[in-house]
Amino acid sequence: MREQELVQGNEACARGAIYAGCRFFAGYPITPSSEIMEYLARELPKVGGICLQMEDEIASLSAVIGASWGGAKAMTATSGPGFSLMQENIGYAAITETPCVIVDAQRAGPSTGQPTKASQGDVMQARWGTHGDHPIIVLTASWVREVFEMTVHAFNLSERYRVPVILLLDEVLAHLRENVVLPEPGELDVISRRHPERLENFKPFFDETMVTFGEGGRLMVTGMSHDEFGFPAQGKKAAEQLQRILKKIESRAEELAIYRAHYLDDADAVIVSYGITSRAVEESVRVLRAEGLAVGWLDLKTLWPFPEKLIRSCTEHAQYVLVPELNAGQLVREVERAVGGRVLVEHLGRLDGYLITPEEIAARVYDRVECLKGA
Repeated sequence: MREQELVQGNEACARGAIYAGCRFFAGYPITPSSEIMEYLARELPKVGGICLQMEDEIASLSAVIGASWGGAKAMTATSGPGFSLMQENIGYAAITETPCVIVDAQRAGPSTGQPTKASQGDVMQARWGTHGDHPIIVLTASWVREVFEMTVHAFNLSERYRVPVILLLDEVLAHLRENVVLPEPGELDVISRRHPERLENFKPFFDETMVTFGEGGRLMVTGMSHDEFGFPAQGKKAAEQLQRILKKIESRAEELAIYRAHYLDDADAVIVSYGITSRAVEESVRVLRAEGLAVGWLDLKTLWPFPEKLIRSCTEHAQYVLVPELNAGQLVREVERAVGGRVLVEHLGRLDGYLITPEEIAARVYDRVECLKGA
């Protein structure tokens, strides 16, 4: 039996990236993500990789996009203001179908905010931060081992679907240390980039196969709307290409949904959570079930594309849904939309940079369930 290690969340992310085959990192130090870059600066060269400190976050993602087209699995990591700076290049990666991973260790904002306090305030920015309709996959994690696993998964999805994947962490999880047993080589699947079987008449923007620079393919890579060969297009052809890259992600929403479900079969009340908040929810559900309340818990790991059918199914027989988040109310809006007014959906938020406690969650659920019984 393998021994446990005391591992920090950011270190787990960096180690997961190397495990997944990441060989290029470009970034700019920013709290609370800096340890990811520090670890990779030391360890990437040992496996033949490259770690660059760029002049800012705009240049960081630019370098990552270039490295990806050069054939490398590539990643950057940032937080708050840096994530805002990356939005234009996230759009560029989306329209050019560039595989890459962006880690956002969220901190309280907006602007400089509270650099050493936790937040879940980037949920909507992760989906809609860049202008225009665009495909994106957004994952999250709640425990240190999950950070490792979801980093590997982020690279796998990015390579499989040729799409930028964002991994949302937060200050507490990024800096938290836990005793974990991390996967050994071969224990988790690692997906490699798919290349076309032949280059003759190859269409570089037609499916999920990809030719990188130097392999003999004829390529035109542009942020402009383009046809299947990469050349600028307008009107119907531009719309067809945009619809294709949107559909390849949105049509797989349920397939891409990663989650943990607990006690949902008999649940009168359901808590929908994600990220660091799920740790408090786990304890609150244990306490509420011990008191005889039929409380279920849906712990989301995939935030976008949003798993609407999953939410509807898991709340079908509930009378009350609670969505605790470290923000003023973001994912709760999607839950409300999916539920469609069938049951009461409430938000429990916190904006001071501190975590929502199990006691706060349990008290809110207990009060609402008792009110519903009285009604």
